[in-house]
Amino acid sequence: MSEQIMINAVSRSELGSNRARNIRSDNMVPAVIYGNEKELINVNIPLNELTKASQNDLFFTQVLIIKVGDNDEKVVLKELQREPMKGKLLHADFMRVSRKTMLKVTIPFNFLNEDDCVGVKTEGGVVTKTMRDIEILCSAENIPEIIEVDIAELNLGDSIRLTDLSLPEGSEIPGLTEETDQMIVSVNAPKAVVEEEPLEDEVLEGDEDGDEVTDGASDEGSEESEEKEEATE
Repeated sequence: MSEQIMINAVSRSELGSNRARNIRSDNMVPAVIYGNEKELINVNIPLNELTKASQNDLFFTQVLIIKVGDNDEKVVLKELQREPMKGKLLHADFMRVSRKTMLKVTIPFNFLNEDDCVGVKTEGGVVTKTMRDIEILCSAENIPEIIEVDIAELNLGDSIRLTDLSLPEGSEIPGLTEETDQMIVSVNAPKAVVEEEPLEDEVLEGDEDGDEVTDGASDEGSEESEEKEEATE
């Protein structure tokens, strides 16, 4: 696990919406820390410090340390409120954690050895990823940053499913059964591109012999017309 994100904060006693507006005007963000059978505390966090921390993806999935005076609070982010239009941070909720705390977190997959995959290199297959991340239940002290999925040995037609994963010790996928199992990645044959051949110009029957083909009356109809004309005369 990478180095934990640390955030400085100062405790506050003033509450209320008016006070919160004043806090924000001083480039601070009001926040609360609660849980783990301890008293809720209200704090202010420098806006630039919280903004920088929130730009790190680990801010949303890992255990954070908030320094309040001489105390270090181990927490995870529970809610982060932003201004709708500009996205400015308005408020944050943090929950204390301990070694016994179990959390549901969404962890991204990291697919390894795509270029060296047997089904791609030797059989001309194409890697198809059907999932990019997964929600797991794990200890607050053992939250993985990523879940590695090695596809080097996949042949054409092979796949890896959720039940094939090796999760960190103490972690599990909630509700995973044979019925809820899902495919994560597979190696498939490339889709064939069918090119339509241009249609040849149809040759009308009669053109081959040089005869003129006309629409309407047939030759037999023409002979009948000539006979009528002779009878009239």
